[in-house]
Amino acid sequence: MDRIAYFDNAATTFPKPECVYQALDEFARSCGVSLGRGQHKLSSKASYIADETRELLLSLFHCTNKKVVFTNTATEAINIILKGIKIPVNANVYITPFEHNAVTRTLHYLNKFTSFNIIELSANKTTYELQIEDIDRQFKDKKPFCVIASHVSNVFGAICSIEKLFLTSKKYGAINIADLCQSSGLIDLNLSSTIFDYAVFAGHKTLYGPLGISGFITDFPNDLEPIIIGGTGIESANQDMPSEIPIRYEAGSHNTTAIAGLHASVEWILKTGVNVIYKQEMRNHKRLIDILGSYENITVYNPKLSVGVVSCSFDNYAPDEIGQVLSNMNIAFRSGLHCAPLAHKFNGTFPSGTVRFSVGYFNTDEDFDMLDDALSYIEENS
Repeated sequence: MDRIAYFDNAATTFPKPECVYQALDEFARSCGVSLGRGQHKLSSKASYIADETRELLLSLFHCTNKKVVFTNTATEAINIILKGIKIPVNANVYITPFEHNAVTRTLHYLNKFTSFNIIELSANKTTYELQIEDIDRQFKDKKPFCVIASHVSNVFGAICSIEKLFLTSKKYGAINIADLCQSSGLIDLNLSSTIFDYAVFAGHKTLYGPLGISGFITDFPNDLEPIIIGGTGIESANQDMPSEIPIRYEAGSHNTTAIAGLHASVEWILKTGVNVIYKQEMRNHKRLIDILGSYENITVYNPKLSVGVVSCSFDNYAPDEIGQVLSNMNIAFRSGLHCAPLAHKFNGTFPSGTVRFSVGYFNTDEDFDMLDDALSYIEENS
């Protein structure tokens, strides 16, 4: 297969650290069984790796006072939380303009059964920053039941001032839900504070783990009802779901192989250093911005504070048209709405969307050279 210049890290980081591939292979060959489903040594090994992975995640987020629930996807985690908090009739649910469909579709679905208010938080259309003073006035006018915020936009890479936002919303007793899918393992964040009620992570993105393992971190201030019911390996005679956390929300067999891969990736992050990974991504981010900015036919949407997720538009071409050209030239990226239509309405790029390039820790000189050549070809043939 021809070499691919990979600029789709916001969808899933690739490649992964070598230790992740080794862990996946070793676990699949030497263990590969369900955790908590037997007293034999292989099951005990799987349970040990899962427990240690939870501990590594809590160490990464500086919150040993909390617990980790594993899910197959971040979308599943968001569903457990939003359905479990039981949003009351006429409650005020605040979201940023940059939320993913995992949040907005779930809220839209729930709103069909219990009518509540979905309100966008105030943000600056030039800098993409949340306007905390304006938001405080929003909260005074309409008290928040819960606040949901993506720490980093999956469309524009804009960094949300999530701590300031949650400190403000906690003054009004809000439930705070953080979507860390584009920032966990990349931006050092202390989740030990009580301002973070729920924090969702996706193993396959900036945690550099495999697909199939995600979850959320919480100290369980609310009694969430599980949305998936079934076997847990404990209390099998009890026909109600166990109350023990996290197993109450982990019915069915875990993706133990993916957990082993996540174990390796979080170990790699802790060993390498979050700040080291962040600095490398920011170097790659700057290089990407410099290349895109050198072409007069490209409009780059560049927030004041952002990471390596960059959206842009090409003169005289729809994103999907650019997509075909770049794909033919072995550039991996994404075009369209990126599952975040509200972000494009905020930015004025709805309904066509944008062309999105997203860098990671492992982008190489050759990747950038291939991208530059492809962009030159587009400019010369426009």
